[in-house]
Amino acid sequence: IGINVNPDKVCNFDCVYCEVDRKTPGKTSVVDLTQLRDELTAMIQFARSGGLAREPKFNELPPALTQTVKDIAFSGDGEPTMLHNFDEAVQTVADVKRAEGLATTKLVLITDAAGLDTASVKRGLALMDANQGEVWAKLDAGTESYYHTVNRTSVRLDRIQRNLLLTARARPIIIQSLFLKLHGQPMPPEELAAYCDRLATLVRDGAQIREVHLYTIARPTPEPFCAKLTKAELEVMAATVREKTGLKVVT
Repeated sequence: IGINVNPDKVCNFDCVYCEVDRKTPGKTSVVDLTQLRDELTAMIQFARSGGLAREPKFNELPPALTQTVKDIAFSGDGEPTMLHNFDEAVQTVADVKRAEGLATTKLVLITDAAGLDTASVKRGLALMDANQGEVWAKLDAGTESYYHTVNRTSVRLDRIQRNLLLTARARPIIIQSLFLKLHGQPMPPEELAAYCDRLATLVRDGAQIREVHLYTIARPTPEPFCAKLTKAELEVMAATVREKTGLKVVT
């Protein structure tokens, strides 16, 4: 179950591959925690009662996939750590999880890592740690120039690196990286080497990286110069990351 805590579509990245339509303004900039609690409770009960399995998009799946809530993820149309009361949202979700008896259900934060150093997010991460929390953090590049080309942000890559390190020293995290073709060309070998160096540096400095998720474009992109990698191209890059870092890499 995904929770969109950015109905305003606000994000500190403007990734070339992001499918969110930012030309059309979001409807509200407020996350009503009471509404969040009520909607999440209703969705959990709907799924567990078999209601979700009767929906057209899900009715061909095994019941185990539609009636078991494996995780509740903070994601949506923007960057979830930009929510000013992120910690309160986490507490609300944790309360619902407990009330519904979902002891083994994970709380997942899917983030670009730019806001992991804010006070509210740090408090929220501590709450997640106590409630089967897991952080999935973005790292799409190895050099500052390529990072700004792909993620188009004013946040410096060194801040992302620092936030990843501090967060992963406190708990194991998952690194998520989207690789793609820009103007028909995949990430250059020297850029991939710099990316591997960043991962290796994180591990050397004490970061706990459970695994690295490498994937490519799966949805329409706003920029016509973006294209997906073939499975073979992605697997070759994954093999390089495994060799250079020693980390578990999943594609």
